[in-house]
Amino acid sequence: MSQSRTAPFREVQRARILCRYHAGETVTGISRAREITRKSVRKWIDKALAMGAEAAFKEAYHRPRAPVITEQARAWVIHLACSTPKELGYAAELWTRSLLARHVRREAMQAGHPSLSRAAKATVQRILAEQPLHPERVRYYLERRDPAFEVRMKDVLLVYQEVALQNEAQRGTEGGPTTITVSVDEKPGLQAIANTAADLPPVPGKHPDVGRDHEYKRLGTCSILTALDLHEGHVTARVERRHRSREFIALLKDLDRYYPTGCTIRIILDNHSAHISKETRTFLASRPNRFQYVLTPKHGSWLNIVETLFGKMARTFLRHIRVQSWEELRQRILLGIEEINAAPVVHRWKKFAALTPVDQSTI
Repeated sequence: MSQSRTAPFREVQRARILCRYHAGETVTGISRAREITRKSVRKWIDKALAMGAEAAFKEAYHRPRAPVITEQARAWVIHLACSTPKELGYAAELWTRSLLARHVRREAMQAGHPSLSRAAKATVQRILAEQPLHPERVRYYLERRDPAFEVRMKDVLLVYQEVALQNEAQRGTEGGPTTITVSVDEKPGLQAIANTAADLPPVPGKHPDVGRDHEYKRLGTCSILTALDLHEGHVTARVERRHRSREFIALLKDLDRYYPTGCTIRIILDNHSAHISKETRTFLASRPNRFQYVLTPKHGSWLNIVETLFGKMARTFLRHIRVQSWEELRQRILLGIEEINAAPVVHRWKKFAALTPVDQSTI
């Protein structure tokens, strides 16, 4: 503290007084060296000896007069801030500082707090800042609605761990696993956007970026149905206008044609209606023991490792993409998938902290 350049000067000065006293200097010597009175030096030394060095740095809190706004009045303002305006007859959903201050002034006398009858917005702000409270803000949370969330999460993580062991065991050997695991999901709502004017290429010395007109034309949306092989990194994908049961079944047929007939295709996927519809179940029944589902818990899409592939797409060939037709968008997405398959990357789940040692031993 005695060497600080950011602390208040009075605290630094008191720290230097205590350091000198601790080094053996007298009160008179300290007062002459620091050019302050002996009374002040003795005051801070006595306080440090009585209450500790850290207490001697700070001024004792004192209030020259009783506060005008009582603690009961402050508690009333906090109570109002924790309610909603619509409960009190306002149209607003959330409080603003102005609206809350206006309500406080209007209702203060009737509520028995006359000290707040002229409260300004700054007064309300100071009362809320003591907590602190921000009734004007919204912080979203996700209520866990799946009672089997942890059980399903462990099931998915156990599959990822089993795949990692399979890949390690298959390294350097011929043939593939008898159970092939793929991660499946859809990326819906991707817009086909066309330029209304041609892009301008970068020009050295004039504008270093690509120039693009602000106006554009919407040509519809598409959904990318994707299956990511967790052993080789191969991507099986379809680009459709919708993602109903028939489109999902078409993806399953593509997987059925791609992989050898003697193996089981284990699919990690979410609870989308197309995945468990009557039409889909009918198709799965026509391929007994061919497909095996591993469902992620509700609101647990982050457990599906194919999301990392969608992130890669968004950072590469989907970034700032502009097309002249919906069909062009489809062809360019499929071309991007081919580029990924030309240099496949095996996606791995690396964090298994949610698994207990007992769970891991069952693999």
